[in-house]
Amino acid sequence: MYSGNIIIIGSSTGGPKVLNQVFSSLPVLNAAVIIVQHAQPWIDQRIAERLNDLSLMNVKLSENGSRLENGNVYFAPSRIHLKLIRNEHLELCEGEKVNFVCPSIDVTMRSFIKHTTGKLVGVVLSGIGRDGADGITHIKNLGGITIAQDEKTSAVYGMPREAKKTGNVDFVLPPEKIEKKLVELVGIVR
Repeated sequence: MYSGNIIIIGSSTGGPKVLNQVFSSLPVLNAAVIIVQHAQPWIDQRIAERLNDLSLMNVKLSENGSRLENGNVYFAPSRIHLKLIRNEHLELCEGEKVNFVCPSIDVTMRSFIKHTTGKLVGVVLSGIGRDGADGITHIKNLGGITIAQDEKTSAVYGMPREAKKTGNVDFVLPPEKIEKKLVELVGIVR
């Protein structure tokens, strides 16, 4: 069953370590989780497999047309953008780099549409550049909840800093508090 709750997590340099930390202690969330990690093609599958081994949730590389389900984590493959169709299905699409990267966090976050049910949560973790800043603004404008990793725990504070500079970040948190906040916001599958 799908509650309509969606969490999108964007990360880059330093992100896999934070993702491992967060997902190793997360229960099965009452949400579909989408991860957009800037990674090379030979690493994306390994990162997804590692997260799957650590997590109580099912983590896999996203496939075109996949339908979102609670408790599942959809990892964006390298070198292709990931969009949502009506907040229910995933679409993999070719395209130019955005913010010098593909997949782009902004492309995924900006594909969300106004929710009628469920919560929309956007998270920006450690990374170089400003990918995710425009997406955070979009999510906030839709009435979603936004989170950025704090400077102290970020390997590279570029992306979280740029997201924070938009004025559209609700919470600036270290990884262990991000995990708790996600549980608080969407609940768990019982």
